[in-house]
Amino acid sequence: MKPKTILILILTVLLTVFLTVNSDAVAFDFLIGEPVSVSKLVVIGICVLIGFILGFIVGRPRKTVSSYDTEIEKGYPVNENKSTLSDEDRDYIN
Repeated sequence: MKPKTILILILTVLLTVFLTVNSDAVAFDFLIGEPVSVSKLVVIGICVLIGFILGFIVGRPRKTVSSYDTEIEKGYPVNENKSTLSDEDRDYIN
């Protein structure tokens, strides 16, 4: 197995063990209202999930916009007849 796969497996096992050990209830205080009794398992699990989503969004490659085609055509007139062959070249081909 690749080292990256082994690392992911080890981290997943450690996270699972950590979540199962911390399953007791805690008072979770939202900004509005009274504190609610919630399992640590749920709180930590939601925080980890939000962290993975944010890490994925931040870590994904950005789309690059290439202006290569527009730069080439800026200085050149539009040629309706795309053929740039001379009459001698046309005669030779035919």
